[in-house]
Amino acid sequence: MSGTSLDGLDIAAVDFAFANNKWSFTIVDATTISYSEEWIEKLKNAHTLPGEKLMELNAEYGRYTGVEINSFIERLSYKPDLIASHGHTVFHQPEKGFTLQIGSGAEIAAITKTTTVADFRTTDIALGGQGAPLVPVGDKLLFPEFKYCLNIGGFANISFDKNGRRLAFDIGPANFALNYFAEIQGFQYDENGELGRKGVINKQLLHKLNNLEYYTREAPKSLGREWMERVFFPAINSFPISVSEKMRTLYEHIAMQIAKATTSQGKLLITGGGALNTFLIERIKHHAVAEIVIPDDTIINYKEALIFAFLGVLRQQNKINCLASVTGASKDSSGGVVFEYLTSF
Repeated sequence: MSGTSLDGLDIAAVDFAFANNKWSFTIVDATTISYSEEWIEKLKNAHTLPGEKLMELNAEYGRYTGVEINSFIERLSYKPDLIASHGHTVFHQPEKGFTLQIGSGAEIAAITKTTTVADFRTTDIALGGQGAPLVPVGDKLLFPEFKYCLNIGGFANISFDKNGRRLAFDIGPANFALNYFAEIQGFQYDENGELGRKGVINKQLLHKLNNLEYYTREAPKSLGREWMERVFFPAINSFPISVSEKMRTLYEHIAMQIAKATTSQGKLLITGGGALNTFLIERIKHHAVAEIVIPDDTIINYKEALIFAFLGVLRQQNKINCLASVTGASKDSSGGVVFEYLTSF
């Protein structure tokens, strides 16, 4: 799993079991391979590449992923039955009918000598859906005790049951925006929210952000880099105020939008890098009515990798791993391209 925040490549080894009509899991081992500066630049600028170079990067990143998976496998006491790879999102424009996650599944399967599932989003988009979020199936089946499952990564996304249907959507920007303003100040990210804590809220900017058109839309809906560059950053940067003031206002905006999406009492599971941001959690607690639960670090850091592993299992078993109630597609589907590695040839 590689997220928009470019923290690195998350790899998790997971055992799954199905008994008494219920799924369970154990994360056996997990790690994050931090990206080199070279890889950060390649992935950050991938959307600017011409077609031929982008296809070259797709293969190169697949090989890179395969090599890192092999190194990880050497730490394990067994060989995995299956690899599920989300890849790294370069384009996500469901309104135009396409999305692209690079990291060739064929390369991964060839290098690891293991059947690999990749390209999880395109089937849903072909069926008229958003292709995102995909995590809600895992939320529903692996974390049923929580009213809400919130992941705070590059974007904050949430899933929950309503009237017997699973709903989910991207709430709004999170680390994608926070990292942008941290980098302006010379930091890769805002550790514990200390940079944001120093600023003051600009009420006019907060009002403008909270009233962006995206927040008025009904789910299903999702966000990508394109919306950030076209709408969100121009809205913030139209205010001639300090970076510190922008960042503090951004924190309040994120917390308020999360609270707006969690209006009922019940347990709210928070995972992703944002769960480690002390100041952000403080602001969410200030605004939200739900009972906030911060799990152990393994779940915080690797829940998305865990769930994409699960989506790969469901795909291999030809079971539904993408819900139309979440994405707006014409039907549920079992998404993902299977690159079978056959040892008999």
